[in-house]
Amino acid sequence: MQSSGTHDMIFSVAEIISYMSRFMRLQPGDIIATGTPEGVGMGRDPQRFLRPGDVMELTVEGLGTQRQQVVAAD
Repeated sequence: MQSSGTHDMIFSVAEIISYMSRFMRLQPGDIIATGTPEGVGMGRDPQRFLRPGDVMELTVEGLGTQRQQVVAAD
């Protein structure tokens, strides 16, 4: 339902790293959470949230892809 890339970000990756570096020391392996792309279920009409069987994939070029499938809670 969401498909986006760094080209859709308000600030570039370089700008975010530069800004954060003013306040903290970044180390190799640090993760910077930049938020979520447009299309979240809460903002849809009608709202649509994750359901068992839904699949989420996250790809980072040069690193690979993560794939998770939603399962029902006990």
